Parts: sequence; structure tokens; C-alpha cells
Amino acid sequence: MFDKILIANRGEIACRIIRTARAMGVRTVAVYSDADAGALHVQQADQAVRLGPAPVADSYLRGDLIIQAALETGAQAIHPGYGFLSENPDFVDQVTQAGLVFIGPAAEAIRAMGLKDAAKALMIKAGVPVVPGYHGDNQDTAYLAQQAQDIGYPVLIKAVAGGGGKGMRLVEDPRDFAEHLASAQAEARNAFGNPAVLIEKYITTPRHIEVQVFGDGKDAVHLFERDCSLQRRHQKVIEEAPAPGMTAELRAAMGQAAVTAARAIGYAGAGTIEFIVDSAGGLRLDGFWFMEMNTRLQVEHPVTEAITGVDLVEWQLRVAAGEALPLRQEDLSINGHAFEARLYAEDVPAGFLPATGVLDHLKFPADARIDSGVVPGSEISSWYDPMIAKITVHGPDRACALRRLRAALDGAEVAGTVTNLGFLRLLARDPDFSAGDVDTGLIARGQDSLCQPVVPQPRDWAVAAVVAADLPDGPLTGFTLWAPLNRVITLALGDDLRDVTLQLHGPDHVSVDIAGERVDLRRHGPGWGQRALRHGGRVTVFGSQDVTFRIVDPLDRASDIAGGDVVLAPMPGLVRDVAVRVGDEVVQGCRMIVLEAMKMEHVLRAPRDGVVASVAVAAGDQVRAGDLIVALVPD
Repeated sequence: MFDKILIANRGEIACRIIRTARAMGVRTVAVYSDADAGALHVQQADQAVRLGPAPVADSYLRGDLIIQAALETGAQAIHPGYGFLSENPDFVDQVTQAGLVFIGPAAEAIRAMGLKDAAKALMIKAGVPVVPGYHGDNQDTAYLAQQAQDIGYPVLIKAVAGGGGKGMRLVEDPRDFAEHLASAQAEARNAFGNPAVLIEKYITTPRHIEVQVFGDGKDAVHLFERDCSLQRRHQKVIEEAPAPGMTAELRAAMGQAAVTAARAIGYAGAGTIEFIVDSAGGLRLDGFWFMEMNTRLQVEHPVTEAITGVDLVEWQLRVAAGEALPLRQEDLSINGHAFEARLYAEDVPAGFLPATGVLDHLKFPADARIDSGVVPGSEISSWYDPMIAKITVHGPDRACALRRLRAALDGAEVAGTVTNLGFLRLLARDPDFSAGDVDTGLIARGQDSLCQPVVPQPRDWAVAAVVAADLPDGPLTGFTLWAPLNRVITLALGDDLRDVTLQLHGPDHVSVDIAGERVDLRRHGPGWGQRALRHGGRVTVFGSQDVTFRIVDPLDRASDIAGGDVVLAPMPGLVRDVAVRVGDEVVQGCRMIVLEAMKMEHVLRAPRDGVVASVAVAAGDQVRAGDLIVALVPD
């Protein structure tokens, strides 16, 4: 076994690996960018080495600096985590050429499965079913459009490299093909350095079921399946294991197909075989097809660990150190059910836009597994993925595990940035999801009910006002010599500004007037019947939908900028394309700016019909949230 390993990753990924390494008595070396100098993974590792500035191209993607750090610190092996260099075969070659061990598959295996078109050809040869589509080299727009026509709409454009939904577009109308193709190619080029795409038939009621495989280069086993169908924009939101509705026959068939795929390339390490499954009419033996293989540990691996009792990172270290597979297929079994929910800093009603901010408060229930790379005081920056935590629960059956998931989400508290926590709470109570009737379109179909802006109730305003007032907890509360018993607190929620009047009736009773509506609050212990927190000039009230109010100084009420005449940056990011010039006539909804943020492209569109008065940015500019992008001639 290794004495010391270097972890070529950051955040919750690095913290996860450090946890197992420490339990095995293996020392760890962290690497970090300037933006991560105070990050949790840096604090937890035995040693830490600076790589460079915040951009990933100057830090976490600098394989040469990572290898140099490993050699200088005496690390014997490099664990890539997931993301960044984890599926880069050239980096694997460089690691082995430096005399180090790469904790993962061989470069040849990554190359065999790294490009989706080549992987599908290999799977066809191995007898694994694949989705009908075009996987060739011809990338001419007209040719690809004809291939899509021949396959039959709807079709899916997918980058041949990478994953995570980047470089992927659903096309339902032939007239939209060229625009979606150009967008997918641009995103693939930016994310993976490879603009090539493939075209696949889009299954209209698909489920995304993947099988965890593990090999030692000589043999392979599977650790059963995970259902990852709850997705938005092809990115997973809640995963579970095992898949609901799975039959023993289909599990055996999919498991065997996954093992066949792993054995076909002499796979060593942890990997995932992803299948698209047609759920129309229920799961069946002739309704699953190979999509791709992820030649690394997956973000959602905790649910597999929960139902099998296996530590997959420990297996990775043991196999990389030359040991055989710890267990045979017949030694593995499923115990209970598990869910994982991904908690992100993102604005759901605004279209799941990534958010930034400093985490003023972070609290999770003690009975859930929490994989996180942040703590109170950590900053969610625009440089990296905005994940805050993965919340994993386990139970003896799906119903029990689902109750525990709901309780864990209800008990979680985050303040300092907007999150998708309210969305996750609603999703965990969705009737179809609760019944196990899932497919990849579930979230899109429920968009109206799942993604609505928070509408606080009078009680939320009341609790926020009382907390903002910071009333003393004592027998003399409500008795004053010169101050009035009535007190006015001004709160703001977006553009909604309200004066809330508090009237004290003793130490434990306050009546609150909000626009003529009275709410009575009584103190229970340290609070007022609802969880709430003051942090700086804001108050967050926790509930089914958390809401954060701003405490307004009555002497400092700023006027708002007119929204219909301007387009502002919704988040920090890099301007990739400017599609308008001064004097252009635009119509509402037309494409104006392409902004890249959090490794995804976001199209900023005209808020109304009009004429462009000014363009404040150019391609290549870095902008901050709220910066002026385009202004229209006032209407």
C-alpha cells in the first residue's frame, strides 16, 4: 500500500478521498489554486502545494505542475478524483512516465472509452446494445443535418468528449438543428478542447440507469445499478440505488453487459457504464442501450457504497497498489435503498443560474451522510462548480429512505447564497418520484410547480422582522424609559420593500403588523416558532422554501434601475460571443450575448423589442454579477 498520495482535485472530491486515505493510514497531499488557498481540502490534507491562479487552465489542469508537486512531496501515486484530469489519457501517460502510479484505469482504457463514438463502436463489437445514431467523423453541418433527418426527430446532439451535459442539445425541430449544433460544438470546444459531436435518437420516455463496475485489469465485477433519471439540462439532481422497478432478470442482464464492457478493455479501477432505458410500458430486457462509460469514480458513488457496504475509494487504492479485487461477484449484494441529493448554489426560478456568495451559515442533520468541501465562511466563487454538498441517506427500503431524504433536506440550513434546497424539497415530495415513476423528463414536466419563485407568507415577514429587531431575551423586554413600545423594521425581498411594525407585549409575545395584517408570535426557547437566522444585514427564514430578507436602513432606500431597458449580467462569467451592435433592431427573446459561467454557456436575450443603444462588453471580457451588458433605447 502507498505511504502518501497526491489528490489532483479540489472541494468535496478531495475531502472524500482524504477521509478514506486517513482511515487507511495513507498520508495525503492537496493541491490548490489561489482561489482555494483557505479551502477545506487544503486544511484537511497532510500537505498542500499551490498550483497557480484561479482559472483551471492555470491550476487544476496543469498536469506538469501536479506531477512536479507529487515528486517534490514524495507522493507515490496520484488520485485524480472526478472531473479535471481524471479522464485525460495523456495525463495518465505523463504520471506513469514520471515513475508514479495513477489511481485509475490505464491510458489505453480511457482512450477506448473517452470518445463516445469510438466507445459505441467497441461496444457493438463486444455485443453490447447501443442507441441508434451517427458516430462518424464527418462533422459537416449539412451532412450531420441529413443524418439527423435519417435517424428521425427528436435527436440528441452530444459532444464525443467529456460529460456532465456539456456540449449536449436536444433538437425536436429540423429548423433548429444548425443553431443547436453550433452551440453544442462551441460549448464542447470550450469545455473539452474538442468540438466533435455525434447524433443519437432521442428516447422520448428515457430513464438514465448506470451500473457501477470495478476491475483489476484481469477481471471485473459490477456493484449493481443507480437510477440517475432526475435531471435538468442533462445534469443529475437526485440519484438513487437500486433503480425503482428493476427486475432481477433485467438487473442481471444490465450487470452482465456492464461487466462485458469493462472486460473488453481490460479495465482496472472504478468505472460506470451508463445506459439509456426506455421506460414506456415498464422496464424490459430489450429496452436498454449503452450510452457511454465514465472511466472514473462518479459524483453519485455514495449511494452505491450505502447499499453495498463497500468503500470504493479504498478499492481504488488497493487495486492501484497491485492487489486483486477485494470481493467476487457472488460476494456482493444489495442492502436497502439509498438517495443522494446534490445541493447547489443556484437560482432555480432564474433558470438554475449558478450563484456566488459567502456561506454565513451551514448546518446539516447528523443522521445523513454529507460530502462537502465547504464550511461556514467558505466562498462559493464563479471559478468552479457551485456544489455545496451531497446529502446521502440510506434505509431498509425505498419508502423509508425517501422519508429520511425529506427529513434531511428539511433539516438542512444554508445562508449567504441562494440555493436549490427548496427545489430539492419539492422534488422529494413529487407524487411521480415518490411512486418511483421516474424518467429524465420529470423535472421539465413539473417546471411550473417545482421552480416557482418563493412567495413568503405574512408569518415569514413577521419572523424576519422580529429576528432583525434582535429583541432581548429577558423579563424587562417591552418596558422602556424613552423608546416607544412600537418599533418599525424595514425589510426588502427583491423589489418588494415593506415596513413591518412590531408591538411588544412582554418578553415572549410580539404582535406584528404587515400591511394591515396582524401576526402574533410567541417565543419558544431561543426562537419564535420558526427557524431563522440574522447574518449581517440579512435575515434568512428557514422553511419549506427558505427566504432571505434584506434589512433596510430607512435613511438609505436606493432606487432601482429600470429593468426593461437593460440587460445585466445574471452571474459572474466570461463573455464568449456578442451577437448585437449599436443601432441593431432586436425583438424580444432574440440572442444577444453568450456568457460562459460555471463551465456552462448561458444565452442572454433581449428583454423586449427595441433598438440597441449601447453594448458595454466585448468577447473575452470578464463580467461580474449585475454588470451592464446591453442597453436599449428607452421605450
